[in-house]
Amino acid sequence: MPNAPTKAAPKATTQSRPNPLRTTLPRLSLRALPVWRRNLRVWRKIMLPSIMGNFGEPVLYLLAFGFGFGLLIGEVGDIPYIVFLASGIICSSAMNTSSFEGMYSAYTRMSEQKTWDAMLGAPLNLDDIVFGEVLWAATKALFAASAMLVVASVLGLVADARALLSLPVVFLAGFTFGSMAMIMTAVSRSYDFFLYYFTLILTPMLLLSGVFFPMDQLPPVVSQVMVWLPLYHVIELVRPLIIGQWPTQVLLHLGVVLAYGLAALSIATALLKKRLLF
Repeated sequence: MPNAPTKAAPKATTQSRPNPLRTTLPRLSLRALPVWRRNLRVWRKIMLPSIMGNFGEPVLYLLAFGFGFGLLIGEVGDIPYIVFLASGIICSSAMNTSSFEGMYSAYTRMSEQKTWDAMLGAPLNLDDIVFGEVLWAATKALFAASAMLVVASVLGLVADARALLSLPVVFLAGFTFGSMAMIMTAVSRSYDFFLYYFTLILTPMLLLSGVFFPMDQLPPVVSQVMVWLPLYHVIELVRPLIIGQWPTQVLLHLGVVLAYGLAALSIATALLKKRLLF
């Protein structure tokens, strides 16, 4: 009996799955605001201990180094060292707070609590969730910096009302460092991974971007590298406002910080799409 004819195997398709890394900028939408609002409502339940935490370590740095080293150093340029330090601590507090929020807190909501999975069941996409998380990290940075600004004002370290103009800069800094932290969240498989980022990225920026001592005291090679990093540009904008002066090269500094933020947000969104959706 002759063999029955068999169907030809279907031809393999050459169409490939979309590559989430082939993106420019994520789609920014007001749908990110419900994500931000949800995080705010959760934070309000632990608001008091969180605010106290915003005061804790930065105030310790300010008092210990400001009054300790300040007695030995005297002045930096033409301003007291504790005033110089206060402006740097405001910036570093925003950096650390937004980075912590963009890593530990966002990772918890993504991986442990599965909050993002529930959000994706709503009329939200991953672009909205990531943008909302970054906006929340920037808001936490604003809270932390505002707390430090209050402390500096009480101690008489703020020259005049121009210091209030530092708050929008701090919010932008929180956006940038929160976006950078979200890249770590996208590639991390556990909380332990974040220690590498704090040790290898944030700590060198904290020590070498002008928080504790002026950049002109660094070796030329080191100072030439650090001027490319975002914290330096944030400090260059905030410090003059704290001491009662107007910053120079404002557009340059704002442009560098914003460029870091938008690039990091784009990379983080693409990596999270690859991890969660593909």
